Amino acid sequence: MGIPEDIAQFEQSLNELIIKYEQYFLGLEKREPLRLLETVERLARKYVSVKIVNTMLNFKYNSLVAKLNSYRQYWNRTLRLMEEGRYSRDRFRMAMHGDRSAPVEKPDTPPAPPRDEADELYRQFVEARRSCNLPVGTITREMIVSAIERQKPAIAAKYGTDRVEFRIVIENGVPKIKARPRRSS
Repeated sequence: MGIPEDIAQFEQSLNELIIKYEQYFLGLEKREPLRLLETVERLARKYVSVKIVNTMLNFKYNSLVAKLNSYRQYWNRTLRLMEEGRYSRDRFRMAMHGDRSAPVEKPDTPPAPPRDEADELYRQFVEARRSCNLPVGTITREMIVSAIERQKPAIAAKYGTDRVEFRIVIENGVPKIKARPRRSS
């Protein structure tokens, strides 16, 4: 294979590795994808001592190596947190299975929006992402609710009321959740 094919294979394998690690961290995969990691690292080292003359290919290769290094740091940090029992998804899972030694923080926030309102907001957000051809697989109702809850104090301060309604808007091809004061009925 030539350099362009090797770089394309490197990119494809790296993207697959990123997905496999996310599945591992979510608990969908039982084992860390070490074989695929070795393959990707081998592809990354293949052209370290070779001068790639084509500027575009050289840039692409160096970008992929930098992306791999960045993700490797993230994966190592996450793995360390998992080993220490401080990884939030692990703490949640342990609490669900009855392991009370794992501390699960309960934030001091106002109550979540009513279930049907949150469900409707989630449905509209997913629909808006689909209409913009953006992935929706990682979006959950809980993510939407927690994002709203994190913003509630700032929103209440900005509008001077805790009576706020949320709506979905699309700005620059990206759906966003916007807040505005709820009109009195």
